[in-house]
Amino acid sequence: MRPEKQFLVDEVSRHLQKSDYVFLANYDRITVSEVSDLRDRLAAEQAEFHVVKNSVLRVAAKERSLPDLEDFLAGPTAIVIGGNNPSGVAKIIKSFFAESSKVEVKAGVLEQRVISPDEVKQLADLPTMEVLRAQFLGLLNQPASMLVRVLNAVPTSMVTVLQAKVRQAEEN
Repeated sequence: MRPEKQFLVDEVSRHLQKSDYVFLANYDRITVSEVSDLRDRLAAEQAEFHVVKNSVLRVAAKERSLPDLEDFLAGPTAIVIGGNNPSGVAKIIKSFFAESSKVEVKAGVLEQRVISPDEVKQLADLPTMEVLRAQFLGLLNQPASMLVRVLNAVPTSMVTVLQAKVRQAEEN
């Protein structure tokens, strides 16, 4: 392989190494200002948008032992990588692509598994990590709350019975 091509493969391989996911997008008809806007949005999640050559991505993906992406490497291709929150990155991609209606997701790789564009949209619809943590803590807290209610019900019932007896005694 020519040194300049090997340099490109190494660069794409370094990009792929930054995260355990990658989203492939067709960026045809997108303007430079729109790419800049997308990169700014992705920076909030520490993610990156890179335009790559299909042949270079093919070689770099094989070097990184990614699943076969051959079916998705047609036409102009860009990759979105990086950050620790693939769901958050998918949300950004979904909203940007819906606004621009020029760009489409070709596929994604998440934890060494190829995912379809529909699965990327489902990933985007997942709640954020903060919401998931709150829901989980709520589930953990629920049994304790129910136990307190049950334990409190016995004395409350006892007081209610005693109050009824007092009222009955006062009426007689």
